Amino acid sequence: MAKKVGRSPKGDTKPEITPTTPVQIAAAAICARHGNKPDELLEIFHEMQHDLGYVPEETLPIIAKALNRSRAEIYGVLTFYHEFHRHPVGKHVVKICRAEACQSMGTDELCQHAESKLNVPLGGTTADGAVTIEQVFCLGNCALSPAVMVGEKLYGRVDPKRFDEIIAGLEKEAAE
Repeated sequence: MAKKVGRSPKGDTKPEITPTTPVQIAAAAICARHGNKPDELLEIFHEMQHDLGYVPEETLPIIAKALNRSRAEIYGVLTFYHEFHRHPVGKHVVKICRAEACQSMGTDELCQHAESKLNVPLGGTTADGAVTIEQVFCLGNCALSPAVMVGEKLYGRVDPKRFDEIIAGLEKEAAE
């Protein structure tokens, strides 16, 4: 990120942040489309994640500048909402609920199976970039626990066998 030093009206100097990378330029354009309004921050994050697949760390100073907010405020909002990714994720994001109801119905065994099946720890992405598995704490499907969500689709009563079927469906979809 290139920094220029500019003079304020008082004559003192402070760093000026200028977008230089493609994702920084994209972030500045997204902010501009939202009128550089601080109350549009969540919509800006949603659009960035839709366009880029995640909200890159290097865009936070650009967003902060555009919205006239501190980088800490922008980071705080980004990290508060678990739906926003700060790193690239797989084509499919598989969320496994780890809340109490799901724990009582075997989600720990399911998580161990998922890690073994995909050969990646929770929070990781498969080597081919196809699947990221994440733990979440409540998908709101407690009556049908353990619950799993893939993209926007919610699954209930997922055991290791059903998990394998869900993953096989993703692989079949990718092959078509």
